[in-house]
Formats: sequence, C-alpha cells, structure tokens
Amino acid sequence: MSDAYYVDRGDGGFVPAPSTEGPWGPHAQHGGPPTALLVHAMQRSAPRTDMSIARITAEFLAPVPLTELLVSTQVVKDGRNAQLLEAELVAAGRTVMRARAWRLRRTELTGLPQPVGGGQVDPPPLPTESVPSPVGLDFGYARSIEWRVARGDTSGPGPATVWTRLRGAVVEGDEPSPVERVAAAADSGSGVSAVLDWDSWTFLNVDLSIHLVRPPRGDWVCLDARTQVDPTGTAVTSTTLYDLQGRIGSAAQSLLVAPR
Repeated sequence: MSDAYYVDRGDGGFVPAPSTEGPWGPHAQHGGPPTALLVHAMQRSAPRTDMSIARITAEFLAPVPLTELLVSTQVVKDGRNAQLLEAELVAAGRTVMRARAWRLRRTELTGLPQPVGGGQVDPPPLPTESVPSPVGLDFGYARSIEWRVARGDTSGPGPATVWTRLRGAVVEGDEPSPVERVAAAADSGSGVSAVLDWDSWTFLNVDLSIHLVRPPRGDWVCLDARTQVDPTGTAVTSTTLYDLQGRIGSAAQSLLVAPR
C-alpha cells in the first residue's frame, strides 16, 4: 500500500511520513500511528496461530517526534494459555513510548452461539458521506484516515460516534492488520468527543488501553466516544469499539487538560 505512516529502514529503524503529524504542531506525531507501529512489531514477535490479542496498553512518555525511530520487542511471558509482549519506541536515544499486549489462547465454547452480555452488540450505521477531519482541523494524521460521522458533531463539544478507515499502510509494503487499524484509530476517541474548545484548551493523553473481546475484522473501525473532564484538570475518555459485524471491545485514555 502507498502513503504509509512509516518506512522500514531495517535493524528496527522506521522513518515517519508527514501523515503521522498530530494536531498540536508540525514536530510531534499523533498517538495513533506510533501505537499502530508498536502493535505492528508485537504482532510479528513470537506469533501464535492459536492466540489473538486481547489487550493493548500504550504509555506516552514524551512527544513522539517526526524523526527516525527505533523499535524493539520482547516476549515477557510465553505460556500455554497467555502470552505477554512488550515493545519500546526510541527517538534520538530517548524512550518516548512503551506498549504491552496480551495474547490469549482461543477456545471454542460449546453452547454459546453468540456473544453473551455486554450491552449493545450491533454496530452503529455507516454513513455514506465523509468529513475531511474529525475535529475540524487540518493535519497530517487527519488526512490519512477516512472519517464518517454516525452520531454527534465532531466540530463541537460532546460525545460522538465516528467510523474510520486507514487510507494507507502503517508500514510501507505491509497490509495493515485489523488490530493495527484499531490501534491507529482508538487514540482519536479523545479528539472526536472533546468537550472543550480546541482553540482554548489542550488535552493530551498519557496512555491508551484497548481491550478486544474478539479479533476485529475488515477495514472499518468505529469509535463511540465520550470524555469526562474534572475541574482539577484531569479527564478520561471512554470509547466503545466496533467493526462492521458488531462490537469488538473498548478503549480508555487518561488526559491532562490545560488552557493554551
């Protein structure tokens, strides 16, 4: 695929494209592309065909610059039923991100023909019209994704439900997996459901946790997101995740809120 977020230079080195640019300035990446890059690396670490990723947690230790990055992975636990993977992202000798992923062994449960519990399972409707940006701002990452608003108004405050589809690859030459697509999109929950004005406030998340009840399928990922801000300057974004076949899990972000 063309228009990839990263070019693989070998030996763990990756060069970011302008499409990784975030909304806060031209020198820092949006959280979605580097999270997807670490997931890309972890998926290729000690793969198990009998397992699927059930949880991803990313920690943003510093802004991720638009410079060459080094990625390393390791297997923390390799059990029969569960496997814990870890990945690290380094820029100019400094660790800027860490991520961990749990793989769990899949077992067919007899007598359960469909998901049990969990509230709404059916996906929200997929609109036919796209918007150029999920938050009314033009930046590299916004242009790298097709956005379709199912509910709410992403240009104003409040909850929103948005379908997303990557226009390119995460790493040049590799078709992005559905899990990579989820990782690239889920960090946008706090943006599409912002409750404060972008011109007056910043809201930067320090983490992203994704829990998947089943493997996602297809190109489309839906974010049904809402953000709660406390007057002390902290906030939490909660996002329900869907693909076109139904609910696939949830995501959460811890945010620092401050005036510009």
